[in-house]
Amino acid sequence: MMITSCLLSSLLLATVPQFASAWSGQPKQSSPLRNTALSEDVATRRSFLAGLATSSTLATVATSFPSPASADDEELIDCYFGCGCFWHVQHEFVEAERKILGRSDDQITSRAGYAGGKAGALDGKVCYHNAGNVADYGKLGHAEVVSMRIPASKFYDFAVEYCKLFDKDGFRPDQFGDRGTEYRNLVGIPGGKSSALAELLVKASVDTGDKLDFAVGKGDDRDVPKVSFIMDTSEYPSFVGEQYHQFHDGFAFGENYPNSYNSLASAFAKKGEDFGKCPNGSLGIGLGGL
Repeated sequence: MMITSCLLSSLLLATVPQFASAWSGQPKQSSPLRNTALSEDVATRRSFLAGLATSSTLATVATSFPSPASADDEELIDCYFGCGCFWHVQHEFVEAERKILGRSDDQITSRAGYAGGKAGALDGKVCYHNAGNVADYGKLGHAEVVSMRIPASKFYDFAVEYCKLFDKDGFRPDQFGDRGTEYRNLVGIPGGKSSALAELLVKASVDTGDKLDFAVGKGDDRDVPKVSFIMDTSEYPSFVGEQYHQFHDGFAFGENYPNSYNSLASAFAKKGEDFGKCPNGSLGIGLGGL
């Protein structure tokens, strides 16, 4: 099992609580660094959109996706959010689907997966670390994400939930446990930085404390604290993760979710959902990344 696994993070937080306050170095890379320097596009959120994110522009963007009489009447968009280990993140977005969209268990679309790598899939697969070294997501340049299908008019609300995952200093929940390219912050939206959705993402960040900076994702990007890479989903789609990673308990010690939540993975599988044909984890067990 690789040192940057969600499981190790949970053990680290449980056994060495002072680790987070003691750690002050640069993030360790969990896979070879593809970009040796930060892109020129990495800047503050103020310069990210070259002045487009003014209050008047954002107000216009916010009304450019009118809410239909029912969410069912609106065309849905595929997007994803990444912020460290996907176990906790998936749970938060499942709750967001319930709260914001009123979705029932069988309507939930949030799935743990991988995205952001230049290589895409290998032989149709993107897999978690495994003993056979088959299509390892880290080696393919991907990060852990949670994908979902939501109405465009509700993207701002989901972006707010994403920004709320970061603390007051802009650090993600497992910033001092899981570190490296596989855990970098990223958001995938149709059209990438050119989309009106990108401006809504910036607005959500500003409205929740202005804790994040943004960068144009170019694939295989670095893990940079307080920076989230904006990806174009047409160029960098998400790939669904293995069944054993879906609706998993969180990475923090004691972050256990109800069985009704954990059982959603098997419920969707029984209905025919395909979670891929990847090997079961680092040791072939298919539990907690092992």
